[in-house]
Amino acid sequence: MDWQTPEDSFPTDFITDAQLRALMGRPPISGGWRDGDPVGDRQFASIGTVTTEAGVELPEVRIAYETFGELSERGDNAILVFHALTGDSHLIGSAGPGHATDGWWSEIVGPGKPLDTDRYFVVAPNVLGGCQGSTGPGSLDPDNREWGGRFPYLTIRDQVAAAARFADALGIPEFAAVIGGSMGGMHALEWAIGHPGRTRRLAVIAAPPVTTADQIGLNLVQLEAIRSDPNYRGGNYYDAPDGIGPHHGLATARRLALLNYRSNTELDERFGRSWQSAVSPLGGGGRFAVESYLDFHGNKFTRRFDANSYVTLVQAMNSHDVGRGRGGVRAALSTLELPTLVLGIPSDRLFTLEGQDEIALHTPGSLDGDRATRIDSPFGHDAFLIEFERVGAELARLLAR
Repeated sequence: MDWQTPEDSFPTDFITDAQLRALMGRPPISGGWRDGDPVGDRQFASIGTVTTEAGVELPEVRIAYETFGELSERGDNAILVFHALTGDSHLIGSAGPGHATDGWWSEIVGPGKPLDTDRYFVVAPNVLGGCQGSTGPGSLDPDNREWGGRFPYLTIRDQVAAAARFADALGIPEFAAVIGGSMGGMHALEWAIGHPGRTRRLAVIAAPPVTTADQIGLNLVQLEAIRSDPNYRGGNYYDAPDGIGPHHGLATARRLALLNYRSNTELDERFGRSWQSAVSPLGGGGRFAVESYLDFHGNKFTRRFDANSYVTLVQAMNSHDVGRGRGGVRAALSTLELPTLVLGIPSDRLFTLEGQDEIALHTPGSLDGDRATRIDSPFGHDAFLIEFERVGAELARLLAR
């Protein structure tokens, strides 16, 4: 579900002084990319007015994206990659002006890598409602005001419909593969079902066919952490000075999410009951190492993401149900006769393996029959962002079909 920096993926048990210094000073009112910021490697495509499933019109929509490799003369080598909840279009490249962090799939995408840019044209958009250049709550409306709390409710299907319009704008009627992990896996699955004939292969990684009650409940706690922050102001906080935004609520939501991205055994093995300093946390004012880890990464998150976009994207994930209006999950999945990699992680406690097994069971094109392909890893949900060699090998197997 989550995109993370290398420090998040491979942290030490203890937060260093250098890491703490990186958080000095007031955080910006929004950590998202905003008009006037350095463009970096982004490109932009205008797709006109988008009408949501709820019938709300969103005018002058743009999609921010990055591409890697070259589109073939026949236009048949494009691969579409959907990002996870807090990801963006920056698959490859260093942090720098316009990009708060390094590319999140540099080990997967590039020359000679599983998504080989000497062979494929890899396209990565920032989803509608995101905060890294695509139209979202922090974007300016036609009256030159931030949308803020007026931004409409989006579903996964709304975002995929916008992505299809984006592909039209690029002149790509069909992709060689559509790939996504976590929230991106929801988009990839919805793309293949809702837009048949627009991809020849599909990869759904660590994503469910529907968002369950348990997952919606966990999401509610994150949403309420943000909404209950007095500086959230119903989503209309962009006119506040830096440091006075809903940073506490957003950081708290991030802390809760991080606990679900890793397995309990991995956290116990890494941190145990160690504490951050010589001062005991048992009444002495010290802190357990896991507390410092969560606080550091929660506060760091506020400097690269936007609270309104977090709310918008989490609500969209709650809408996810491939069987809605299609006769149920089984009927919807039964239409997927194209080669499909369904990849699950047994230690994932966010989107559990049962969901991936259900997808594989009812998908005729599943590469490994009625069971999802497994990656055994102690890293839980985040394994698809850490176990690059194993994930890459499975993607290469899909592309060879």
